[in-house]
Amino acid sequence: MKDTNAIAETIRKRTENARKTYGFQDSHNPQLPADYWFQQSLEGPTLFVVFYSQSCRWAECLGCNLPSVMSQHHVGFAPIMKQIDFIFDFLLTSQQKQDLKKIIISNNGSILDEETFSTTALMYFLARMNIECPNVSVLTMESRAEYVDWEELAVLSRALKEGRTPTRLELAIGFEAFDDILRNDHFHKGLSLATFESMAEKVAQHGFHLKAYFMVKPVPELSEEDAVQDVINGIEYLSRIADQYNLTINMHLNPTYVARGTKLAEAFERGNYTPPLLESVRKAVLAAEGRKISIFVGLHDEGLAVPGGSFIREGDEELVKLLECFNQTQDFRLLAG
Repeated sequence: MKDTNAIAETIRKRTENARKTYGFQDSHNPQLPADYWFQQSLEGPTLFVVFYSQSCRWAECLGCNLPSVMSQHHVGFAPIMKQIDFIFDFLLTSQQKQDLKKIIISNNGSILDEETFSTTALMYFLARMNIECPNVSVLTMESRAEYVDWEELAVLSRALKEGRTPTRLELAIGFEAFDDILRNDHFHKGLSLATFESMAEKVAQHGFHLKAYFMVKPVPELSEEDAVQDVINGIEYLSRIADQYNLTINMHLNPTYVARGTKLAEAFERGNYTPPLLESVRKAVLAAEGRKISIFVGLHDEGLAVPGGSFIREGDEELVKLLECFNQTQDFRLLAG
């Protein structure tokens, strides 16, 4: 039996130690997801679902306030299953169920952390997806590397293949910055290259896909030019890993917004940080042309940015449209002008 009170206390202490000032959404209806949205990816129509659960146990990443829309306390399998029912019974229309090609599931932490997200609920989601969304070709699960259980993933992968259209499992891991010092000493991600490479090798052995979340300018110490170069270095690294293991890798590139209640917000308020320019994102993406990875540019701050803290500025509307089109086509000519 898990000690849910101890986990909640761990989350509180780690949040406090990281000097984060946000609270948690313990008043949220536990039978409804925290968020969801539709987007177009290379695979086709995509649903991104953020399930409401107990928040991320790591809680240390510098600019992250995603746990603020979660619960500090345990959320059991029964209410999470009700969230799943909401998705399939009320959110998705019959046509959307037929059209969906990709689903991404998250809890703003680690779907594969059995202490904060129910395995029973996860299996229930797979069963309903197999029945209700027969044309989904990719299911993406977000997790930190330390919660990946390869035996569990093998079972999940077999279950995904039982649908009318066999569904490929994609494992999504937060990488955030390529430089070790930036990633771990400044951003406090707690991820080594050795850990990532070991995981990538196993992902390939199981025939899964891999998604790596990177951020543009995630810490105040980076200049605009250095932020672009760090992403370029990450693109080159992921391309080498994809080639080495014959692995399908997607870089999910998120321009950094200033998340309320974080140390990054404090730097922003002091005038020591500005979000990246969308033009910098365009330059970074162009470095992936001819590489063995795909790129998806995240353009959604989930409503968690402080006023003035978004990466989208007046005059960016046309570039936003081009990036959205690029996400669907991987046509670098759209961004070359």
